[in-house]
Amino acid sequence: MTKGVRQLDLTKLKTSPMISRPEQGANTEMQELRIEGREVIIQGRICRVAHVAGEGFKFLADPKSGIAALKDSRTPADVFTFLQELPETSPRYPYPFEWDNFAVLPISTFDQWWSKQIGFKARNKAKQAEKKGIVIRETPFDDALARGIWEIYNEVPVRQGRRFPHYGKSLEAVRSVSATFLDSSVFIGAFDGDKLIGFIKLTMNDARTQAGMMNIVSLICCRDKSPTNALVAQAVRSCANLGVTRLVYANFAYGKKIRSSLSDFKERNGFERVEVPRYYVPLTRWGSVAFRFGLHRRLAECIPEPVAATLRELRSRWYQNKFHLKAESF
Repeated sequence: MTKGVRQLDLTKLKTSPMISRPEQGANTEMQELRIEGREVIIQGRICRVAHVAGEGFKFLADPKSGIAALKDSRTPADVFTFLQELPETSPRYPYPFEWDNFAVLPISTFDQWWSKQIGFKARNKAKQAEKKGIVIRETPFDDALARGIWEIYNEVPVRQGRRFPHYGKSLEAVRSVSATFLDSSVFIGAFDGDKLIGFIKLTMNDARTQAGMMNIVSLICCRDKSPTNALVAQAVRSCANLGVTRLVYANFAYGKKIRSSLSDFKERNGFERVEVPRYYVPLTRWGSVAFRFGLHRRLAECIPEPVAATLRELRSRWYQNKFHLKAESF
């Protein structure tokens, strides 16, 4: 369990005594709380913010009941946050909110995307994989796929200029983290012969109208074969075949960082920035105060963007020198 992340069990908490606040920094084991069958995760120290697992891929059908359950459970969280589900972007719930964003690709048919929604450069990149013998296909989640994912995760300790959180994990840990939401997920692999060199995990919402890229990772040593571009193309094809009308590639922008090589890659492949409300519901008096003063935000979000950009660049260079890495490109 990650330090600072706590989980509770609602069915047990309702009949248990008041839960005391753990000491800051304590890695206290707690029981698990679920809302609509999904784990509730609590993060943060000054202001402890709760959210449901799979956020951005799965959405709450009844936020009001979930919030009431959290309050009844006497959870140690101060604030509960959740995202509004697309396609509606106007605020629909009577809770405080801030604007968040998704990178969204509207899908009708694969041919429409291929001929109208992406440019010449994106099409050429997607074709390169096939020309170099890479096979892109949907693949079942089995032992072979889990091992291939594990090998990709353990290629390098740093990706996109920061520590890669799955580097160094055991095969069983990678299998476990990859096996979430299997009943509503599709895996797509990029294969060089029998070797997995990249993959996408698509996870659909409950209505199966939207799919999110829960994971999209390729071997850096094979980037000259453009597996990531070809994987995106197959993701669009798979969504069109399944009748999924929206493909989401995480955020278009993160925090105050408006443009990056990753956002440029998303834009070249037809993804658009869509603003959505992120709601913050105070669960305690301290939560109300903390939200008012912005203490629910991560420290990195409070740093001015010019300073943050300089720090990111310095961090990236330090990692490249330490691990002898080449800069990534999309």
